[in-house]
Amino acid sequence: MNKEKAHILLAEDEPALGMIIKESLETRGFKVTHCMNGVQAYESFENNNPQIAVLDVMMPELDGFSLAKKIRLVNEEMPIIFLTAKSQTEDVLEGFHVGGNDYLKKPFSMEELIVRINNLLSRQQTQQTAAVYQIGDYTFNFPQQRLAYRSQEPIKLTHREAHLFYHLLEKKNTVLDRTFILKKLWGATMTFSLAVVWMCLFQNCVKN
Repeated sequence: MNKEKAHILLAEDEPALGMIIKESLETRGFKVTHCMNGVQAYESFENNNPQIAVLDVMMPELDGFSLAKKIRLVNEEMPIIFLTAKSQTEDVLEGFHVGGNDYLKKPFSMEELIVRINNLLSRQQTQQTAAVYQIGDYTFNFPQQRLAYRSQEPIKLTHREAHLFYHLLEKKNTVLDRTFILKKLWGATMTFSLAVVWMCLFQNCVKN
């Protein structure tokens, strides 16, 4: 996807911060719709069909996590980045649980946000053009992020789970370096500790 044409839904209730983010992204060629609360953001999502959402967690009327849940009922593929001052492990896991693809702690640099946005848009484009894989009795539908065993009901994977499977399949019969996975799934700016939290969560899901 060409970033010059990408439409970003920005939900941020702090006017000054929202203006700074909007103007910074627009100077990079993005189209940005800025909403001051979760209710306005959901209406914009319904009417404008954005390619990616950047959501503040703590907002009036409808918080970022609740907004993401509503969006995921309609659109399972659109990337979502959370902006938040909350950094406890349970908050991070909750963000991923409700359908977030990335998590950026305030204060943050605009360059870091732009890197995260471009990484997610690039991965989304890869996903949309990828194939369906047959792995023994399993069928992995990468575009739909679903894994099915024979005729059983498919399991819905998270964005990062699906991309991890994809890279493992693309690099089959070779050793996949952990650094490669961290960069592909989180980008060079993601802190190692947050990446480890997600990988531990993924391993527990696989075991269960």
